[in-house]
Amino acid sequence: MIERRRAGFKMPAHSGSRLTPGSSIVNAKGDVVTEPVSESATETAVVIHPDLGGIGGLRAPSARLEEAIGLAAAIGVACVYSEVASTLRPRPATLFGLGKTREIRMLLDAHDPRPGLVIVDGALSPVQHRNLEKEWDVKVLDRTALILEIFGARASTAEGRLQVDLAHLTYQRSRLVRSWTHLERQRGGAGFLGGPGERQIESDRRALASKIDRLQTKIEQVRRTRTLQRAKRKRAPQPVVALVGYTNAGKSTLFNALTKADVRAQDLLFATLDPTMRAVRLPSGERIILSDTVGFISDLPTQLIAAFRATLEEVQEADLIIHVRDASHPDTDAQRRDVIDVMRSLGVRDDAAGVGGPCVIEALNKIDLLDAEDAAAARAIAVASRDHAASTIEEPAQVCISAMSGAGLDDLAAMIDDAITGDRAAHLVWLGDADGAARAWLHAHGDVAADAPEAPMDAPVRVRLSAKSLGQFRKAFPDLAVAPAGGATPASASGRALA
Repeated sequence: MIERRRAGFKMPAHSGSRLTPGSSIVNAKGDVVTEPVSESATETAVVIHPDLGGIGGLRAPSARLEEAIGLAAAIGVACVYSEVASTLRPRPATLFGLGKTREIRMLLDAHDPRPGLVIVDGALSPVQHRNLEKEWDVKVLDRTALILEIFGARASTAEGRLQVDLAHLTYQRSRLVRSWTHLERQRGGAGFLGGPGERQIESDRRALASKIDRLQTKIEQVRRTRTLQRAKRKRAPQPVVALVGYTNAGKSTLFNALTKADVRAQDLLFATLDPTMRAVRLPSGERIILSDTVGFISDLPTQLIAAFRATLEEVQEADLIIHVRDASHPDTDAQRRDVIDVMRSLGVRDDAAGVGGPCVIEALNKIDLLDAEDAAAARAIAVASRDHAASTIEEPAQVCISAMSGAGLDDLAAMIDDAITGDRAAHLVWLGDADGAARAWLHAHGDVAADAPEAPMDAPVRVRLSAKSLGQFRKAFPDLAVAPAGGATPASASGRALA
């Protein structure tokens, strides 16, 4: 079945091919050079999704095509024609058959002005990439290149640019034949006596490999820095809660709603790239660090996963993961599976209780966009899930929310509170009049029970602490006596209280 959309086709006209905004090349020094991207760019493109006969997971080919059009819009490229092309027998030379290749060439020629870009929503080999550009006389981007262009346009920090540059260079390393036209051999020796010497492409590959090595060294420094930062946060009492989800699921909108921040949030794929962290106070008074991470997508390029591993490891080390889903999207189940696959590739452990992996809460966002019947059914399923959920990636506790309207955010905050403080046990701490700092510490990092009016002056303070906070308290105040509530009173405690 062929699905097509076209706009504005006129008499055939032809003009030279143009670079799309955000497109990148590698110069002779191995540096990534990216054309500036304008959100209001008027660049036009043809988007083709090759249907390989059911090789596409849970999504329909038409849904994959719509996602590719959204990816193009993310870098300011307007789609003038889109099509799902049946490709049951992919050709090694051009992917598409000869007839389809010629048909697309005719479509390009028939449009005025002639589009300067064709986006193929699939993976192209270097040979296919080069042959299609020659056949169509336009710039061609496959899915990996398109996502890399978006990340290149969105990276705003030095760390983000480093990671994007590494991903670009790794991707283009096998495509030097597309980027260079000066591939003749350099003559060696003096005069006419020298041999053919080294080919230019060999010199360029060496320069590119050297650049990649330098970037990998810098990325490793970033990774070590983030490891030290995480180690410091582990010593601190604040647990880390990471927001993950498919791109455009509403993570940044939820982040802003919970933290009162002003992180960029748009109805746009990959509107947020660089991770952001903010402190949040829960209803119980517990203080957490909320982390907004980059969105995931189906067929996320392996180059990006490798390059952004230093950033994505924040998810792996989080105490709690909130998986934000777009409940109104027709492919919400397929998006969920893609996010789970990426988290598994990052090494996120699945059994929270068995091996110490993070707990997982699934926030079904945009519930206000569902009709009343579907919304009621989703809420009933979410409430039922909390009674038997294992709080793992595959079996999370669910909550229905709308980050835009604020519906369900109180329930989400309460679930975060329960997940963070659920492992706390009651302890008794004996404090004297001079232990004001210890008393303040307990109030800041634990749940301190109110003193009963008839309690004696030397009565211990009853407080609920996690194992981590208990260890931190004992390290900070080694002279104070602490005992489990209901256990025997330490001898040192009675002596201290009498003193």
